Amino acid sequence: MLRRIDASVINDENEKLKSHLDADYAALADKLARDNIDIETITAKAGEFQVAVPSWGTGTGGTRFARFPGTGEPRNIWEKLEDCAVINEMSGCTDSVSPHFPWDVVSDFSELKEKADAYGLKWVSVNSNTFQDQKGQEYSYKYGSLSNTKKESRDLAIQHNLDVIEYGKQLGAKSLTVWVGDGSNHPGQSHFQRAFERYLASMEEVYKGLPDDWEMHIEHKMFEPAFYSTIIQDWGSNLLAAMHLGPKCKSLVDLGHHAPNTNIEMIVSRLIQFKKLGGFHFNDSKYGDDDLDSGSLHPYQQFLIFNELVDAEYRGQEGFGPAYMLDQSHNVTDPAESLINSAIEVQRSYVKALLVNREALYGYQEDNDALMASLELKNVFNLDISPILAMARYRKGAPINPLGVYRAAGYREGMAKQRPQDPNATGSGIV
Repeated sequence: MLRRIDASVINDENEKLKSHLDADYAALADKLARDNIDIETITAKAGEFQVAVPSWGTGTGGTRFARFPGTGEPRNIWEKLEDCAVINEMSGCTDSVSPHFPWDVVSDFSELKEKADAYGLKWVSVNSNTFQDQKGQEYSYKYGSLSNTKKESRDLAIQHNLDVIEYGKQLGAKSLTVWVGDGSNHPGQSHFQRAFERYLASMEEVYKGLPDDWEMHIEHKMFEPAFYSTIIQDWGSNLLAAMHLGPKCKSLVDLGHHAPNTNIEMIVSRLIQFKKLGGFHFNDSKYGDDDLDSGSLHPYQQFLIFNELVDAEYRGQEGFGPAYMLDQSHNVTDPAESLINSAIEVQRSYVKALLVNREALYGYQEDNDALMASLELKNVFNLDISPILAMARYRKGAPINPLGVYRAAGYREGMAKQRPQDPNATGSGIV
Protein backbone atom coordinates (compact mmCIF):
# COMPACT_ATOMS: atom_id res chain seq x y z
CA MET A 1 0.00 0.00 0.00
CA LEU A 2 1.26 3.46 -0.89
CA ARG A 3 2.06 5.71 2.07
CA ARG A 4 2.45 9.46 2.26
CA ILE A 5 4.39 9.34 5.55
CA ASP A 6 7.14 6.75 5.97
CA ALA A 7 6.14 3.97 8.35
CA SER A 8 9.50 4.21 10.07
CA VAL A 9 8.60 7.69 11.34
CA ILE A 10 5.47 6.27 12.95
CA ASN A 11 7.27 3.24 14.37
CA ASP A 12 10.08 5.31 15.86
CA GLU A 13 7.66 7.63 17.63
CA ASN A 14 5.46 4.74 18.77
CA GLU A 15 8.36 2.96 20.40
CA LYS A 16 9.00 6.01 22.57
CA LEU A 17 5.43 5.91 23.90
CA LYS A 18 4.60 2.20 23.92
CA SER A 19 5.60 1.45 27.53
CA HIS A 20 3.44 4.29 28.83
CA LEU A 21 0.55 3.16 26.66
CA ASP A 22 0.85 -0.40 27.97
CA ALA A 23 0.67 0.85 31.55
CA ASP A 24 -2.33 3.11 30.89
CA TYR A 25 -4.09 0.37 28.93
CA ALA A 26 -3.57 -2.17 31.71
CA ALA A 27 -4.91 0.24 34.33
CA LEU A 28 -8.01 0.94 32.26
CA ALA A 29 -8.46 -2.79 31.61
CA ASP A 30 -8.52 -3.42 35.36
CA LYS A 31 -11.06 -0.66 35.93
CA LEU A 32 -13.36 -1.91 33.17
CA ALA A 33 -13.02 -5.51 34.37
CA ARG A 34 -14.63 -4.49 37.68
CA ASP A 35 -17.73 -3.76 35.63
CA ASN A 36 -17.38 -7.01 33.68
CA ILE A 37 -16.25 -5.23 30.53
CA ASP A 38 -13.55 -6.87 28.41
CA ILE A 39 -11.26 -4.13 27.14
CA GLU A 40 -10.07 -6.28 24.24
CA THR A 41 -13.61 -6.55 22.88
CA ILE A 42 -14.01 -2.77 23.04
CA THR A 43 -10.60 -2.15 21.45
CA ALA A 44 -11.49 -4.46 18.57
CA LYS A 45 -14.70 -2.49 17.99
CA ALA A 46 -12.73 0.77 18.11
CA GLY A 47 -10.42 -0.60 15.43
CA GLU A 48 -13.38 -1.41 13.19
CA PHE A 49 -14.92 2.06 13.42
CA GLN A 50 -14.57 4.29 10.35
CA VAL A 51 -15.72 7.80 9.46
CA ALA A 52 -15.33 9.21 5.94
CA VAL A 53 -13.34 12.33 5.08
CA PRO A 54 -14.90 14.97 2.79
CA SER A 55 -12.66 15.84 -0.14
CA TRP A 56 -13.54 19.53 0.24
CA GLY A 57 -12.53 19.54 3.90
CA THR A 58 -8.85 19.09 3.05
CA GLY A 59 -8.53 22.77 2.13
CA THR A 60 -8.92 25.97 4.12
CA GLY A 61 -12.50 27.17 4.32
CA GLY A 62 -13.75 30.71 4.50
CA THR A 63 -16.72 32.97 5.01
CA ARG A 64 -18.92 35.06 2.76
CA PHE A 65 -16.37 37.84 3.24
CA ALA A 66 -13.05 36.18 2.54
CA ARG A 67 -10.97 33.05 2.31
CA PHE A 68 -7.33 32.91 3.38
CA PRO A 69 -5.73 29.87 1.71
CA GLY A 70 -3.12 27.98 3.69
CA THR A 71 0.21 26.70 2.50
CA GLY A 72 0.46 23.44 0.63
CA GLU A 73 -3.28 23.18 0.04
CA PRO A 74 -4.48 20.54 -2.42
CA ARG A 75 -5.35 22.10 -5.78
CA ASN A 76 -7.31 19.20 -7.26
CA ILE A 77 -8.83 15.85 -6.35
CA TRP A 78 -5.51 14.03 -6.81
CA GLU A 79 -3.87 16.16 -4.15
CA LYS A 80 -6.95 16.00 -1.94
CA LEU A 81 -6.63 12.22 -2.13
CA GLU A 82 -3.02 12.48 -0.99
CA ASP A 83 -4.09 14.41 2.10
CA CYS A 84 -6.92 11.97 2.78
CA ALA A 85 -4.36 9.15 2.74
CA VAL A 86 -2.26 10.97 5.34
CA ILE A 87 -5.32 11.59 7.52
CA ASN A 88 -6.08 7.86 7.46
CA GLU A 89 -2.46 6.94 8.19
CA MET A 90 -2.55 9.15 11.27
CA SER A 91 -6.06 8.45 12.57
CA GLY A 92 -6.45 4.81 11.59
CA CYS A 93 -10.22 5.35 11.25
CA THR A 94 -10.79 7.27 8.00
CA ASP A 95 -10.46 4.74 5.20
CA SER A 96 -13.12 6.39 3.01
CA VAL A 97 -13.41 9.60 0.99
CA SER A 98 -16.58 11.44 -0.01
CA PRO A 99 -16.11 13.47 -3.23
CA HIS A 100 -18.05 16.55 -4.36
CA PHE A 101 -18.94 17.21 -7.99
CA PRO A 102 -18.32 19.03 -10.24
CA TRP A 103 -15.34 20.13 -8.10
CA ASP A 104 -13.80 16.65 -8.24
CA VAL A 105 -14.59 15.66 -11.82
CA VAL A 106 -11.72 14.00 -13.69
CA SER A 107 -11.33 12.75 -17.25
CA ASP A 108 -10.55 9.18 -16.16
CA PHE A 109 -12.37 7.89 -13.08
CA SER A 110 -10.79 4.45 -13.38
CA GLU A 111 -7.38 6.08 -12.86
CA LEU A 112 -8.70 7.95 -9.81
CA LYS A 113 -10.11 4.74 -8.35
CA GLU A 114 -6.80 2.95 -8.93
CA LYS A 115 -4.94 5.67 -7.06
CA ALA A 116 -7.39 5.49 -4.16
CA ASP A 117 -7.05 1.69 -4.10
CA ALA A 118 -3.26 2.07 -3.91
CA TYR A 119 -3.68 4.28 -0.84
CA GLY A 120 -6.11 1.80 0.73
CA LEU A 121 -8.98 4.29 0.45
CA LYS A 122 -12.58 3.67 -0.58
CA TRP A 123 -15.11 6.04 -2.11
CA VAL A 124 -18.40 6.47 -0.30
CA SER A 125 -21.32 8.85 -0.78
CA VAL A 126 -20.96 11.18 -3.77
CA ASN A 127 -22.22 14.74 -3.38
CA SER A 128 -23.88 16.92 -6.00
CA ASN A 129 -23.57 20.70 -6.21
CA THR A 130 -26.50 22.76 -7.45
CA PHE A 131 -26.08 25.56 -4.92
CA GLN A 132 -23.82 27.64 -7.17
CA ASP A 133 -23.52 28.34 -10.89
CA GLN A 134 -20.55 26.80 -12.65
CA LYS A 135 -18.48 28.58 -15.29
CA GLY A 136 -20.37 28.72 -18.58
CA GLN A 137 -23.60 27.37 -17.06
CA GLU A 138 -26.51 28.15 -19.38
CA TYR A 139 -29.30 28.37 -16.80
CA SER A 140 -28.85 29.83 -13.33
CA TYR A 141 -29.54 28.46 -9.84
CA LYS A 142 -29.86 31.96 -8.39
CA TYR A 143 -33.53 31.36 -7.63
CA GLY A 144 -33.20 27.66 -6.89
CA SER A 145 -32.18 24.45 -8.57
CA LEU A 146 -34.41 21.40 -8.16
CA SER A 147 -37.30 23.69 -7.10
CA ASN A 148 -36.63 26.54 -9.56
CA THR A 149 -39.70 28.03 -11.24
CA LYS A 150 -37.89 27.63 -14.58
CA LYS A 151 -38.01 24.12 -16.01
CA GLU A 152 -34.65 24.63 -17.75
CA SER A 153 -32.88 25.19 -14.41
CA ARG A 154 -34.62 22.22 -12.83
CA ASP A 155 -33.69 19.97 -15.75
CA LEU A 156 -30.07 21.10 -15.48
CA ALA A 157 -30.02 20.22 -11.76
CA ILE A 158 -31.65 16.85 -12.38
CA GLN A 159 -29.12 15.96 -15.06
CA HIS A 160 -26.24 17.01 -12.83
CA ASN A 161 -27.41 14.61 -10.12
CA LEU A 162 -27.75 11.81 -12.67
CA ASP A 163 -24.22 12.57 -13.86
CA VAL A 164 -22.95 12.40 -10.29
CA ILE A 165 -24.51 8.96 -9.90
CA GLU A 166 -22.56 7.82 -12.98
CA TYR A 167 -19.32 9.22 -11.51
CA GLY A 168 -20.02 7.38 -8.27
CA LYS A 169 -20.68 4.09 -10.05
CA GLN A 170 -17.24 4.28 -11.63
CA LEU A 171 -15.64 4.89 -8.24
CA GLY A 172 -17.55 2.15 -6.45
CA ALA A 173 -19.69 4.43 -4.28
CA LYS A 174 -23.13 3.32 -3.15
CA SER A 175 -25.03 6.49 -2.27
CA LEU A 176 -25.83 9.99 -3.47
CA THR A 177 -26.11 12.93 -1.07
CA VAL A 178 -28.31 15.81 -2.22
CA TRP A 179 -28.31 19.20 -0.54
CA VAL A 180 -29.86 22.25 -2.16
CA GLY A 181 -29.72 25.90 -1.13
CA ASP A 182 -33.19 26.53 -2.56
CA GLY A 183 -35.48 28.82 -0.62
CA SER A 184 -36.56 32.44 -0.32
CA ASN A 185 -35.37 35.62 1.38
CA HIS A 186 -38.64 37.58 1.50
CA PRO A 187 -42.18 36.77 2.66
CA GLY A 188 -44.34 36.11 -0.37
CA GLN A 189 -41.36 35.53 -2.65
CA SER A 190 -42.10 31.82 -2.98
CA HIS A 191 -45.22 29.67 -2.85
CA PHE A 192 -44.20 27.15 -0.18
CA GLN A 193 -46.30 24.24 -1.45
CA ARG A 194 -45.61 24.69 -5.17
CA ALA A 195 -41.88 25.01 -4.52
CA PHE A 196 -41.89 21.76 -2.52
CA GLU A 197 -43.93 20.07 -5.25
CA ARG A 198 -41.36 21.09 -7.86
CA TYR A 199 -38.55 19.81 -5.64
CA LEU A 200 -40.23 16.45 -5.14
CA ALA A 201 -40.99 16.08 -8.85
CA SER A 202 -37.33 16.79 -9.66
CA MET A 203 -36.10 14.36 -7.01
CA GLU A 204 -38.39 11.67 -8.40
CA GLU A 205 -36.42 11.87 -11.66
CA VAL A 206 -33.12 11.58 -9.79
CA TYR A 207 -34.48 8.68 -7.72
CA LYS A 208 -35.27 6.78 -10.92
CA GLY A 209 -31.59 6.94 -11.83
CA LEU A 210 -30.41 5.23 -8.64
CA PRO A 211 -28.93 1.73 -9.11
CA ASP A 212 -30.80 -0.99 -7.22
CA ASP A 213 -28.10 -1.25 -4.52
CA TRP A 214 -27.77 2.51 -3.96
CA GLU A 215 -29.36 4.92 -1.50
CA MET A 216 -30.14 8.61 -1.79
CA HIS A 217 -29.48 10.74 1.31
CA ILE A 218 -31.32 14.05 1.63
CA GLU A 219 -29.63 16.74 3.70
CA HIS A 220 -31.70 19.43 5.39
CA LYS A 221 -30.61 22.86 6.56
CA MET A 222 -32.54 25.44 8.57
CA PHE A 223 -31.17 28.52 6.79
CA GLU A 224 -28.46 29.85 4.46
CA PRO A 225 -28.12 30.83 1.70
CA ALA A 226 -31.88 31.44 1.88
CA PHE A 227 -32.82 33.27 5.08
CA TYR A 228 -36.63 33.38 5.13
CA SER A 229 -37.54 29.88 4.01
CA THR A 230 -35.66 26.77 2.93
CA ILE A 231 -37.04 23.92 0.82
CA ILE A 232 -35.79 21.15 3.13
CA GLN A 233 -35.50 23.15 6.35
CA ASP A 234 -35.65 20.48 9.04
CA TRP A 235 -35.96 16.77 9.71
CA GLY A 236 -39.73 16.91 9.25
CA SER A 237 -39.58 18.05 5.63
CA ASN A 238 -36.60 15.76 5.14
CA LEU A 239 -38.52 12.74 6.40
CA LEU A 240 -41.63 13.63 4.37
CA ALA A 241 -39.55 13.86 1.20
CA ALA A 242 -37.74 10.59 1.95
CA MET A 243 -41.01 8.78 2.60
CA HIS A 244 -42.51 10.21 -0.58
CA LEU A 245 -39.58 9.19 -2.77
CA GLY A 246 -39.28 5.58 -1.62
CA PRO A 247 -37.29 3.02 0.39
CA LYS A 248 -33.94 3.89 -1.20
CA CYS A 249 -34.21 7.50 0.04
CA LYS A 250 -33.20 8.33 3.61
CA SER A 251 -32.46 11.37 5.75
CA LEU A 252 -28.97 12.69 6.43
CA VAL A 253 -28.32 14.56 9.67
CA ASP A 254 -25.73 17.34 9.69
CA LEU A 255 -25.11 18.33 13.30
CA GLY A 256 -24.88 22.03 12.43
CA HIS A 257 -28.10 22.31 10.44
CA HIS A 258 -30.56 22.65 13.32
CA ALA A 259 -32.12 25.43 15.34
CA PRO A 260 -30.27 26.22 18.61
CA ASN A 261 -31.00 23.78 21.45
CA THR A 262 -32.62 21.21 19.15
CA ASN A 263 -32.67 17.71 20.62
CA ILE A 264 -30.70 16.07 17.82
CA GLU A 265 -30.38 12.72 19.59
CA MET A 266 -34.17 12.40 19.70
CA ILE A 267 -34.36 13.15 15.98
CA VAL A 268 -31.82 10.38 15.44
CA SER A 269 -34.00 7.98 17.43
CA ARG A 270 -37.09 8.87 15.40
CA LEU A 271 -35.32 8.36 12.08
CA ILE A 272 -33.91 5.02 13.25
CA GLN A 273 -37.36 3.89 14.37
CA PHE A 274 -38.83 4.46 10.92
CA LYS A 275 -35.79 3.08 9.04
CA LYS A 276 -34.99 6.46 7.49
CA LEU A 277 -31.60 7.34 8.99
CA GLY A 278 -29.16 7.45 6.08
CA GLY A 279 -26.12 8.96 7.70
CA PHE A 280 -24.35 11.81 9.45
CA HIS A 281 -22.19 14.81 8.73
CA PHE A 282 -20.23 15.32 11.93
CA ASN A 283 -19.13 18.80 12.99
CA ASP A 284 -19.88 21.24 15.77
CA SER A 285 -21.54 24.65 16.01
CA LYS A 286 -21.92 27.63 18.30
CA TYR A 287 -24.30 29.94 16.45
CA GLY A 288 -25.50 28.20 13.29
CA ASP A 289 -23.97 26.09 10.58
CA ASP A 290 -20.45 26.89 11.75
CA ASP A 291 -18.87 23.59 10.58
CA LEU A 292 -16.45 23.61 13.51
CA ASP A 293 -14.27 20.63 14.45
CA SER A 294 -16.30 17.67 15.73
CA GLY A 295 -16.58 17.60 19.50
CA SER A 296 -14.85 20.96 19.92
CA LEU A 297 -17.86 22.54 21.66
CA HIS A 298 -20.46 19.89 22.45
CA PRO A 299 -18.76 16.56 23.09
CA TYR A 300 -21.55 15.40 25.43
CA GLN A 301 -24.16 15.99 22.74
CA GLN A 302 -22.06 13.98 20.30
CA PHE A 303 -21.85 11.17 22.87
CA LEU A 304 -25.63 11.25 23.40
CA ILE A 305 -26.13 10.91 19.66
CA PHE A 306 -23.87 7.88 19.62
CA ASN A 307 -25.76 6.51 22.59
CA GLU A 308 -28.80 6.28 20.32
CA LEU A 309 -26.76 4.83 17.47
CA VAL A 310 -25.13 2.16 19.62
CA ASP A 311 -28.49 1.39 21.20
CA ALA A 312 -29.89 0.62 17.73
CA GLU A 313 -26.82 -1.52 17.04
CA TYR A 314 -27.27 -3.32 20.39
CA ARG A 315 -30.94 -4.02 19.68
CA GLY A 316 -30.22 -5.16 16.12
CA GLN A 317 -32.78 -2.79 14.65
CA GLU A 318 -33.85 -3.56 11.11
CA GLY A 319 -32.58 -1.25 8.39
CA PHE A 320 -29.89 0.29 10.60
CA GLY A 321 -26.56 1.03 8.93
CA PRO A 322 -25.90 4.78 8.70
CA ALA A 323 -22.93 6.26 6.87
CA TYR A 324 -20.61 8.45 8.97
CA MET A 325 -18.74 11.40 7.50
CA LEU A 326 -17.01 14.56 8.69
CA ASP A 327 -18.16 17.87 7.19
CA GLN A 328 -16.12 20.78 8.48
CA SER A 329 -14.63 24.13 7.48
CA HIS A 330 -11.11 24.78 8.73
CA ASN A 331 -10.35 28.49 8.61
CA VAL A 332 -7.49 28.92 11.08
CA THR A 333 -6.04 25.41 11.45
CA ASP A 334 -4.22 22.95 9.24
CA PRO A 335 -7.20 21.10 7.68
CA ALA A 336 -5.45 17.73 7.90
CA GLU A 337 -4.79 18.21 11.61
CA SER A 338 -8.40 19.18 12.25
CA LEU A 339 -9.72 16.17 10.34
CA ILE A 340 -7.36 13.79 12.15
CA ASN A 341 -8.43 15.20 15.52
CA SER A 342 -12.13 15.23 14.63
CA ALA A 343 -12.12 11.65 13.37
CA ILE A 344 -10.63 10.51 16.67
CA GLU A 345 -13.17 12.53 18.65
CA VAL A 346 -16.05 10.93 16.74
CA GLN A 347 -14.47 7.52 17.35
CA ARG A 348 -14.17 8.43 21.05
CA SER A 349 -17.91 9.12 21.28
CA TYR A 350 -18.67 5.78 19.65
CA VAL A 351 -16.40 3.82 22.00
CA LYS A 352 -17.80 5.54 25.08
CA ALA A 353 -21.32 4.67 23.97
CA LEU A 354 -20.24 1.02 23.74
CA LEU A 355 -19.43 1.11 27.47
CA VAL A 356 -22.96 2.04 28.55
CA ASN A 357 -24.59 -0.77 30.51
CA ARG A 358 -27.68 -1.06 28.34
CA GLU A 359 -29.63 -3.43 30.56
CA ALA A 360 -28.99 -1.31 33.64
CA LEU A 361 -30.05 1.80 31.73
CA TYR A 362 -33.25 0.12 30.54
CA GLY A 363 -34.00 -0.85 34.15
CA TYR A 364 -33.60 2.72 35.39
CA GLN A 365 -35.83 3.92 32.56
CA GLU A 366 -38.55 1.38 33.39
CA ASP A 367 -38.39 2.38 37.06
CA ASN A 368 -38.49 6.09 36.18
CA ASP A 369 -35.24 6.56 38.07
CA ALA A 370 -34.20 9.73 36.27
CA LEU A 371 -31.04 10.44 38.25
CA MET A 372 -29.53 6.96 37.99
CA ALA A 373 -30.36 6.75 34.30
CA SER A 374 -28.63 10.08 33.73
CA LEU A 375 -25.61 9.03 35.79
CA GLU A 376 -25.27 5.79 33.82
CA LEU A 377 -24.58 7.96 30.78
CA LYS A 378 -22.63 10.70 32.53
CA ASN A 379 -20.25 8.33 34.32
CA VAL A 380 -19.32 6.67 31.04
CA PHE A 381 -18.90 10.03 29.31
CA ASN A 382 -16.50 11.20 32.04
CA LEU A 383 -14.29 8.12 31.65
CA ASP A 384 -11.00 8.69 29.80
CA ILE A 385 -10.83 5.96 27.16
CA SER A 386 -7.82 7.43 25.33
CA PRO A 387 -5.72 4.26 25.93
CA ILE A 388 -8.27 2.22 23.97
CA LEU A 389 -8.13 4.58 21.01
CA ALA A 390 -4.34 4.73 21.11
CA MET A 391 -4.01 0.96 21.31
CA ALA A 392 -6.43 0.49 18.41
CA ARG A 393 -4.28 2.86 16.34
CA TYR A 394 -1.04 1.16 17.40
CA ARG A 395 -2.30 -2.25 16.36
CA LYS A 396 -3.20 -0.90 12.92
CA GLY A 397 0.22 0.69 12.44
CA ALA A 398 -1.05 4.21 13.09
CA PRO A 399 0.57 6.61 15.59
CA ILE A 400 -0.08 6.55 19.31
CA ASN A 401 0.30 10.35 19.09
CA PRO A 402 -1.12 11.24 15.64
CA LEU A 403 -0.64 15.01 15.63
CA GLY A 404 2.85 14.68 17.09
CA VAL A 405 3.90 12.33 14.29
CA TYR A 406 2.19 14.43 11.63
CA ARG A 407 4.12 17.50 12.71
CA ALA A 408 7.38 15.63 13.19
CA ALA A 409 7.08 14.30 9.63
CA GLY A 410 6.85 17.88 8.29
CA TYR A 411 4.09 16.94 5.86
CA ARG A 412 2.57 20.40 5.51
CA GLU A 413 5.95 22.04 5.04
CA GLY A 414 6.78 19.52 2.33
CA MET A 415 3.49 20.17 0.55
CA ALA A 416 4.10 23.93 0.68
CA LYS A 417 7.10 23.34 -1.59
CA GLN A 418 5.31 20.93 -3.92
CA ARG A 419 2.01 22.82 -4.22
CA PRO A 420 2.46 26.51 -4.96
CA GLN A 421 -0.79 28.45 -4.71
CA ASP A 422 -2.75 28.54 -7.97
CA PRO A 423 -5.49 31.22 -8.07
CA ASN A 424 -7.23 29.34 -10.90
CA ALA A 425 -7.29 25.95 -9.19
CA THR A 426 -10.58 24.46 -8.06
CA GLY A 427 -8.87 23.70 -4.76
CA SER A 428 -10.71 22.72 -1.59
CA GLY A 429 -12.54 24.34 1.24
CA ILE A 430 -16.02 25.85 1.48
CA VAL A 431 -16.41 29.59 1.11
